[in-house]
Amino acid sequence: SQAPYVFALYMAIVMSLLMCLVITIAEFGFTDRYVENVMNAYRVAMPAAFACILLVRPIVAKLVALSVRSEG
Repeated sequence: SQAPYVFALYMAIVMSLLMCLVITIAEFGFTDRYVENVMNAYRVAMPAAFACILLVRPIVAKLVALSVRSEG
């Protein structure tokens, strides 16, 4: 199924953008180069986030299974 990969892609797109927006404003403030700085960070962050999500997803799934009782 392609669902885990599509989930990872969307999660990486959204979370890395949000993190870049927040970290850039925390580090440099809201300057006239804010969008440029965000996009420079995003170019690195998004592919890294995608790879990390693919790597940690099975681990997190196991942790969830251990933490939550299954219904049934």
